[in-house]
Amino acid sequence: MLADPPAAPGSEQAPSAPAGPGAPAPEPSAHNCSECGSPLQPGQDWCLQCGTGAPDSLRSRTPSWRSAAAILSTLVLLIAGAATAAYAALSKPGGKSSPVTTVAQVTPPVSSTPVVPPASETPPTATGKIGTPTTIKPLPLTPVKAPKIQAITPVPKTIKATPLPTGTGQGKTTPKAGNEGPAIAGEANAEALLLDTNAASTYNPYNYTPANFGDPSLAIDGDNSTGWTAVVEPTVAPKMAEGVLIDLNTARKIAVMGLSTTTPGLTVQVYGANAAAPPGSITDPAWVALTPSRVVNKKHVRLKLGTSTPASKGAHRFIVLWLSAAPASAVGTPQAPGRVSVNEIALFLRKK
Repeated sequence: MLADPPAAPGSEQAPSAPAGPGAPAPEPSAHNCSECGSPLQPGQDWCLQCGTGAPDSLRSRTPSWRSAAAILSTLVLLIAGAATAAYAALSKPGGKSSPVTTVAQVTPPVSSTPVVPPASETPPTATGKIGTPTTIKPLPLTPVKAPKIQAITPVPKTIKATPLPTGTGQGKTTPKAGNEGPAIAGEANAEALLLDTNAASTYNPYNYTPANFGDPSLAIDGDNSTGWTAVVEPTVAPKMAEGVLIDLNTARKIAVMGLSTTTPGLTVQVYGANAAAPPGSITDPAWVALTPSRVVNKKHVRLKLGTSTPASKGAHRFIVLWLSAAPASAVGTPQAPGRVSVNEIALFLRKK
């Protein structure tokens, strides 16, 4: 394979005649390296200076494997270096992020003075219906005054005491035609006291069950068909120990109490106290008896107050109608306890 290729057909030269004896031998043909120009001897396939193959040799036809190996090695080194650098960048802790620059936007100041267009300018137009221009007239700049708000003062609801038919009272009496009983002497000019709707409450010093009692405001609402009720405890019946308390908010001199009930036969007594709070027990010395204990046998009676002691004629802030016994008709059974009712209480001031 390293031999020179055969000559092309037809190009063969006739063999030269053997030289005769004494003829000079032919000089070998010389050729040069294609790379460095060094002379090559006949039959030399490699340049001894640069290693390039001689023309028509195997080395000159095949690319050098050393060049390919060098290129491949360089490519492998570049790839390995890039991979190492990427791994180091990703695994490095606490990498700093590039700072972000925020550009503050400045809002131009807005003038509080309204802009009024010159009179010479044409007002803008807006289109209402299709094809029909509508002229918008500028509104006049008129200062707006704040509306006045009138303070509303809450007025406490008061209930005017309804005059009750006269009944049996204490002291001297004078017959009065057309009523159920005689009227109390000197009572004709007594002034009815107006009570707030929340003036009445249940006086329950012995802590009976609150469910045993009705709404105490119904005892001062001016309606005889409604009233405060109380259960008669079967275990102590006919005894009772509760009542209706009225707070006058200030000390007043009360002359008469009008009482209406749908359960006549109640044993009642009226007490008064002038203190910052109602006494905690009916036996408290702060309570002053304004009437003796008595049985109310009619549905409508008037009780004259302040007949027992001089202190009972004084001014009192708290007035209590105390119930001490129920009528036999109101005593029920343990399964169905009875009830008593105080339908209306009216107070009349003492004349000055």
